[in-house]
Amino acid sequence: MALVFSSATPLLLLDANLVIKAASGSFCSAFALDPDKVVGAGLASLGSGEWGMPQLRSLLAATVAGDAAIDAYELDLVRLGKPTRRLIVNAHRLDYLGSDDARIALAVLDVTDARLTEKLKDDAVREKHILLQELQHRVANSLQIIASVLMQSARKVQSDEARNHLQDAHHRVMSIATLQRQLATAKAGDVVLRSYFTDLCDSIGASMIYDHQLLELSVVVDDSITSSDVPVSLGLIVTELVINALKHAFPERTRPGKIVVEYWSRPSGWRLSVEDDGVGMPRDHASWKPGLGTGIVDALAKQLDASVTISDTNPGTRVAIIHLNVPAAAL
Repeated sequence: MALVFSSATPLLLLDANLVIKAASGSFCSAFALDPDKVVGAGLASLGSGEWGMPQLRSLLAATVAGDAAIDAYELDLVRLGKPTRRLIVNAHRLDYLGSDDARIALAVLDVTDARLTEKLKDDAVREKHILLQELQHRVANSLQIIASVLMQSARKVQSDEARNHLQDAHHRVMSIATLQRQLATAKAGDVVLRSYFTDLCDSIGASMIYDHQLLELSVVVDDSITSSDVPVSLGLIVTELVINALKHAFPERTRPGKIVVEYWSRPSGWRLSVEDDGVGMPRDHASWKPGLGTGIVDALAKQLDASVTISDTNPGTRVAIIHLNVPAAAL
């Protein structure tokens, strides 16, 4: 009895007929009940009878019979002229040695405010997600406008060098715009790399492949899904390497060729590669000078904590970006 009376958790001690034998002060306070009128009263008579709800009486009857125990059962306490409260109830039969009298310990937790807080939090998260999607749509649209302006400028300039620079800038902007479109439709900011790389290569190929009957640009990617920060760098790397292959691997523009973008990930790490079957690396390596694209790829690979390897595939060239996961014990 003393434990029930002093319990900080709203608690009742009931007999087999659901008559209250003891009540904690916290129970009476939580539900605005007069302690002098609670002990000795039937549960169903408390307040205005709101505690006589059929589902609670059925569960308590089963508990008295020893057929069940109530663990974290949620129900609504509907009171006349007062706000409805959301409750979690726990009820267990107490067996006393040498006594056939059944006693039920009924603990009641009011979670109304907690549920309201959760709902407000969920609503805020949902609103934030909608706003983020709208922002991503706007950013993607803005980037496409910028890319369009760059392409129009490339058509107007007289200098071949300036035109090439503007076209490269256009593709880099489109790389980010493609990612923004992916993010706008993705869940929780995750990006499916297969569809991202496919859309990106389709965009590059549409504007740079001179003859789709001769030159093929394909994508081979597993089911990898990554957070939004990684694809930004990966997409720019793919853009630079594909542009480089289209510009330099097939200078004669007369024979069939193929460029393959491949990505896979394993527990041990991931690998991104762009391979062509073109003319390969320059024979005179001393005359070859890295351009802006090479510098961008090296910088992005370093940002991803990855290494860059270049291989002569005879025919053609393969550039691979490799990231190895270092076990925590090795750090």
